[in-house]
Amino acid sequence: MSKTIAIIPARGGSKRLPGKNVLLLGGIPLIVHSIRYAQQHPFIDAVYVSTDDAEIKAVALAYGAKVVDRPAAISGDFEPTVSALKHVLENVEGVTDVVLLQATNPLRPDNLLKEALLKYEEGKYDSLFTVTRNRQKLGKIITDKFVPFNYEIGQRSQDLEPLYFENGLLYISKASLIMKDTILSEDAFPMIVNHPFANVDIDTQEDFDFATYLFNKFTIHNS
Repeated sequence: MSKTIAIIPARGGSKRLPGKNVLLLGGIPLIVHSIRYAQQHPFIDAVYVSTDDAEIKAVALAYGAKVVDRPAAISGDFEPTVSALKHVLENVEGVTDVVLLQATNPLRPDNLLKEALLKYEEGKYDSLFTVTRNRQKLGKIITDKFVPFNYEIGQRSQDLEPLYFENGLLYISKASLIMKDTILSEDAFPMIVNHPFANVDIDTQEDFDFATYLFNKFTIHNS
């Protein structure tokens, strides 16, 4: 029998935006947006928060998530996310599939997870992630000169070759893949998401302010 869980990694000690995972966005702690998003889907069997921080743990428990205490050895700034996911799986039995929700991407279209899991299951993929089309003219600076990367000087923006960025809204992976220290396989399905929420990834106060603006615009006025 399959068992699908959501995992939300959330370390303490953010340097650029102190305490960001528990800052209030729309009146509730940042991490709670991801917890509630997972909880509203009946096909998610449990929601786990992986953290090394007592305050984050208390908030997660208060809002109905389960918590797996993350050891200091895998809580460093340069530790890959897969380490936290693997650690949760080592402490939870019977998991077949994992939905990774990043606390720093608190805003997601309501139907996204349902549609993503359906695509994941129908395509029999071992991993899936969300991407968004980039519409900027990108280039490199080489010896103090700007060298266009995805366009030619004078080319219209609407004629750019389609390029996509990993937006971080959600990831789905087989538990067996994560146990091999990988979240995304080479043939992971890239699910295209065109929504303003795809541009939110909170690392600075400016990012948080932008998320607050979008939350107010889409969640309150359009509710």
